[in-house]
Amino acid sequence: MEITGLPTPVFRGVDWAEDHHDIALVDAAGKQLAKVRISDDAAGFSQLMALLAEHGDSEDAPIPVAIETSRGLLVACLRATGRPVFAINPLAVARYRDRHSVARKKSDAVDAAALANILRTDMAAHRPLPADSELVQAIAVLARAQQDAVWARGQAHNKLRSQLREFYPAIIDAFAPHKHGLCSREARTILAAVPTPSMAAKLTRRRLQSLLKQAGRVRGIQAETERLHEVFQRDYLHQLPRVEAALGHQASALLRQVNTACDNADQLEETATQAFDEHPDAPIIRSFPGLASLTGARVLAEIDDDRARFANAGSLKAYAGSAPVTRASGKSCKVMSRKVKNQRLAAVGYVWAFVSLTRSPGARSHYDRRRAAGDRHVAAQRNLFNRFMGMLFHCLQNGHTYDEAAAFPQPAPDLTSAAA
Repeated sequence: MEITGLPTPVFRGVDWAEDHHDIALVDAAGKQLAKVRISDDAAGFSQLMALLAEHGDSEDAPIPVAIETSRGLLVACLRATGRPVFAINPLAVARYRDRHSVARKKSDAVDAAALANILRTDMAAHRPLPADSELVQAIAVLARAQQDAVWARGQAHNKLRSQLREFYPAIIDAFAPHKHGLCSREARTILAAVPTPSMAAKLTRRRLQSLLKQAGRVRGIQAETERLHEVFQRDYLHQLPRVEAALGHQASALLRQVNTACDNADQLEETATQAFDEHPDAPIIRSFPGLASLTGARVLAEIDDDRARFANAGSLKAYAGSAPVTRASGKSCKVMSRKVKNQRLAAVGYVWAFVSLTRSPGARSHYDRRRAAGDRHVAAQRNLFNRFMGMLFHCLQNGHTYDEAAAFPQPAPDLTSAAA
């Protein structure tokens, strides 16, 4: 992203902390113009604005800011005022500090000056935080929180399943065919009612029907009742009675964690999709095969709606991790998958590419060609995701929705062979 109208003589570095921030201002020659410590509150922010105004900061020519984080109230307030904020990797700051001192000295004021000097010498090599809209920032919060809740649900489910394997294999067998396994509402309802295998073996068909209805099942209740009753009546190994009862209490505690994680994921999904549907880019993103409101919200949360954030499709592909990286030295040349990437965007990209195989004939053909050429499953899906990212960049830049015929054009028929 190109920054215009900046007052080139002055650069600002901020070393942030929980209750205070150290500020350093340097000029184009590297001379420190000011250093100050401000509090992490409204009074401290007002002090910072006054200091910047003294050194030529204005709405038309804001002083650029370097800081080691992209989050927090200070960053949010700086972005709200329209100032370009550069989030610098802390490892880069540590290495830059070593350029100026071999004594390995460190202080907050030194780090603030180092951040300011990074902008002074290498601002073109760093990217400012995007000038995205308030709505897309809200979508990012909700979509990332929902993704975290899904991951937390998976961890809670794995803990519960591991514990149930020690004494309650019947409940695992009962819901193994279910799409959501132990996270399904039916499994959680029954496990809450009968937390031990001895209790499950005493369940009557009538009680099972009642529990299934309580879980929200409306079809096939009779058949599912018979299946579950047969599973619970099978012969299994058992723990000692008092040990089994204790394990049942532990399972109930773990189940409460699963219930909380499931509720959080569901509620955040509803809120995130509602916010996403309000965004003007939503129809374009949803038009792609394999993307719905939730996955679309996750994609938008990571790429933002600042059209100037990515200079070209290649930059977006590198950010998503779908574009390969080449390591060439002497006679050695290797093309490898990219390790440094946006992990959240890469995660939704895998799901996007996988689902598109059944929604887009062109995507399926592209995947099959890559597999026939020798790619493994993950590599072929990453290549497909890479192609989708290029299409998405084009569609968002030009305001077009996805077109299957343009995305995967069919080869022209060989008229010479047909005539022969």
